[in-house]
Amino acid sequence: MTHEATLVHIAEAKSRIDSLSINANFAELLSEKARVLGAKTAVHFFQSDEKLSYAQVDEKTDKLADALMRMGVRKGSHVALVTPNSPGFLLSWFAIAKIGAVMVPVNPSYTVRELIYVLSDSDASFLVYDPMFEAVVEAVADDSVKITTDRMIVLGERSTASNLSNAPGHMFDEVLASGHAPFVSPAPVHASDLLSIQYTSGTTGMPKGCMQSQDYWLRLSLVAANFQLLSLENILVTFPMFYMDPQLQVLMALRGNGTAFIAAQHSLSKFREWIRSYNIHVATITPPVFRAMPEAADDGDNQLRYISAFYHKEDTHAALEKRFNCVGRDAFGMTEVGVALYTPIAATHKVGAGTVGLPAPYREIMIADEDGVEKPRNQPGELCIAGDGLFWGYYKKPDANRESFRGKWFRTGDVAVMDADGYVSIVGRLKEMIKRSGENIAAIEVQDVLAEHDAIVEAAVVGVPDPMRNEEVKAYIMLADGKTAADVTPQDIQAHCVERLSKFKVPRYIAYVDDFPRTPSNKIAKNKLIAGVDDLRSGAFDLLEGKTH
Repeated sequence: MTHEATLVHIAEAKSRIDSLSINANFAELLSEKARVLGAKTAVHFFQSDEKLSYAQVDEKTDKLADALMRMGVRKGSHVALVTPNSPGFLLSWFAIAKIGAVMVPVNPSYTVRELIYVLSDSDASFLVYDPMFEAVVEAVADDSVKITTDRMIVLGERSTASNLSNAPGHMFDEVLASGHAPFVSPAPVHASDLLSIQYTSGTTGMPKGCMQSQDYWLRLSLVAANFQLLSLENILVTFPMFYMDPQLQVLMALRGNGTAFIAAQHSLSKFREWIRSYNIHVATITPPVFRAMPEAADDGDNQLRYISAFYHKEDTHAALEKRFNCVGRDAFGMTEVGVALYTPIAATHKVGAGTVGLPAPYREIMIADEDGVEKPRNQPGELCIAGDGLFWGYYKKPDANRESFRGKWFRTGDVAVMDADGYVSIVGRLKEMIKRSGENIAAIEVQDVLAEHDAIVEAAVVGVPDPMRNEEVKAYIMLADGKTAADVTPQDIQAHCVERLSKFKVPRYIAYVDDFPRTPSNKIAKNKLIAGVDDLRSGAFDLLEGKTH
């Protein structure tokens, strides 16, 4: 379609969204949907065949909210969730929202060190966890974490081997059964109230907690369900729900009067079976997943209408659409700003162009120079985003907030270009962030962990392009005087990192250097370190393949 036709599509989409009201809070949204849709299935955890209707979601979260208040949860309380994709996560999230409390979703793959940091940093005072993570949860006995065992709720039976097995605490099913419906929070809950603190990798070290209001989620889900002007009822959710993307997908399904089909975990081998068995209309297929999925002659035999095609470039975008016989569009999103740019379905002339789209409703876009001055079209600069319903800032991180905001504008750290028609393309990054299989990894966090090794003087961490995972982590290591690679092997370095970092952050490639190129201020000049290197794997030991490239 022409650019003019695309503008018509956008105008129609914005008109539809403007005609819909933004709910006062989550409780109002859930009760409204329950009243209209009742027995219709809202969520289906299909691998365990657990279904919840709209009416059941509303009633159960009312009961759970009541029970949580009896345990001491109040408006403003911070409740951490360490769970897999399960009804327990969903019901806890919505019950917390009804109270006006704050959800802190935690990556279950965190090491003890990372878990203690997030629970302490977030000021979590209650914890809902799955017994499969009990060994890690035992670490909350750390003095920096203010969660007593009587404020813990376990989703299932505790392990008899756990130190928590005889501790005071609560079983989720018993807590839920003790609650009463209907529930109305004694403290008024507003759209402007804080709903979640979502941790994301930070460029200055440990993860930072993004503060997201109820309004943040209400606006995002309203746009996600209506912007593309498609009937997108059956939505496949395969990624872990502690991330914002799957959370948004669930809300998108509810907003669209549909059903969220939620997998316990992603599966390449079962993806095609899932989209056919459940008549899926919307799914996410990342470039690494697309490349790893063996092609089949009947890939197009499905009910798919839309694929969230994040970061699909010229070489895969058109092929993705053809293979699965549906529309695939890229977008741009961050935990801080939600989905800020969409590529409209009408923009067929942009397929394979590498664009992430046009500003979404409620979002303003500016490409700025280093002084915050807007750049002309077709000139690169930092992508800055403003608008209603952005995150509030990073929890207890005033320095990071000062660095990240320039007036109303949030600085993404991504280098972008806006073309003559207003479409934005990402062309680089200002921030030292490695993106591996959808995970953001802060180079400095890995560097700080490496520096804790007694035999490592200094380390530099960079991303290595990878066809399967987008990027892999590479560490350049400078050893202490008298130490050699024979004394501190790549396997030694790996073991050191495994104890302190989540698995996805552990370097795959290890390279040893005698010294680093330096800036005038004596910082490592990474640009010089990797300049002119055609293959960043060259000369590095590959811990996955067990060899030096």
